[in-house]
Amino acid sequence: MSEVITPAISDRICQHMNKDHRDAIVLYAKAFGHTPQTETATMDSIDPQGMNISAHVAGEIIPIRVEFDHTLKDAEDAHHTLVAMIKVAKTI
Repeated sequence: MSEVITPAISDRICQHMNKDHRDAIVLYAKAFGHTPQTETATMDSIDPQGMNISAHVAGEIIPIRVEFDHTLKDAEDAHHTLVAMIKVAKTI
């Protein structure tokens, strides 16, 4: 079984996403955060219900909450869910 999403796991996931997948976070903000004018974005936290993103839009930082379509079971579920969301976001 994978790790439960604790604050430490959230930090680890966010650090990875912000370092290696910044383009994905922008897509999450645009597609699921309904902020299509997002220029850049960072993932601030993730929990079993959703993720918090800071979107940079026209010189301002806009906080965005993206809810998941289900409650995440663990970190592995978070990984699979984030990958699936990117595939959907690219079609929107």
